[in-house]
Amino acid sequence: MRTQIQAPSAVVMVRPHHFTPNPETAADNAFQLPRPEINAEAFEARALREVDAVARTLMEHGVRVHVFDDLTRDTPDSVFPNNWFSTHQGGRIAMYPMAAPSRRGERRSDVIEMLKREYRVQEVIDYSGLEADGLFLEGTGAMILDHAERVAYVGASTRADPIILERFCTHFGFEPMVFENRDPAGHPIYHTNVILSIGTEFALLCAEVMTDAERRDEIVARLRDSGRDVIDISWQQVTEFAGNGMELTGSAGRFYACSARAAASYTPEQRERIEASAPIVAIDVPTIELAGGSVRCMLAGIHLSRR
Repeated sequence: MRTQIQAPSAVVMVRPHHFTPNPETAADNAFQLPRPEINAEAFEARALREVDAVARTLMEHGVRVHVFDDLTRDTPDSVFPNNWFSTHQGGRIAMYPMAAPSRRGERRSDVIEMLKREYRVQEVIDYSGLEADGLFLEGTGAMILDHAERVAYVGASTRADPIILERFCTHFGFEPMVFENRDPAGHPIYHTNVILSIGTEFALLCAEVMTDAERRDEIVARLRDSGRDVIDISWQQVTEFAGNGMELTGSAGRFYACSARAAASYTPEQRERIEASAPIVAIDVPTIELAGGSVRCMLAGIHLSRR
């Protein structure tokens, strides 16, 4: 059933005890901002409260949330676990090579062991050794996966190497659809999941950043042919994280989780079109968003069968 295929009912989240925007990733993440001039302890406490609010809200809506604590100081982006692993129908897990050395320590054996213990896992394919060759593919940040249609939509960037993408798509049975993109300053956008979000019956897409008109039209047509309502969002909305939400399946059915900032940016028409398929559930995460990611980045969806 497509509902479960595209909108998982379980996620992994990480509680960072020493959260801070990562200076190592700031060079190509235009969404990242310096943290306010408050003491580190208060800043970290704010971030933890926001992570806990997301986890609590998802659980209240019937999503199974597996929460892991990160007590280390050398993994400032650990709150974004969707970049280092993904899970797939048929009991398969992929682990990814990360561009920033500080992010490589986010990979955790206890997360993988929990998945093996709680879910049916047949195979783990680990691409992280390709970091030594300067090749990177940052999971479902770099790739937006249409699990129903078996398409991987990828905005070209240094965090989405075409060699690894081809290997991933061959191993996991996806068709790659890569597109060139530029922000208003002319820079490639660091992760695809800030400009594209695919739900069961709708997709949010920032068409204006796609520089090849023919490829853009092809992607829009492909999404529409899958039966989805394609909702165009502006670059200004992208800067409010309007494209960085995730459809999930809860006890009452599907819903669309995003930040309060993202939800406030939707026009009444956009909100109506999203909620024709999935009610919007908005959670305030302003501290986390200073690191250049929002609610979607905080959630690693579990597309595995429970034991």
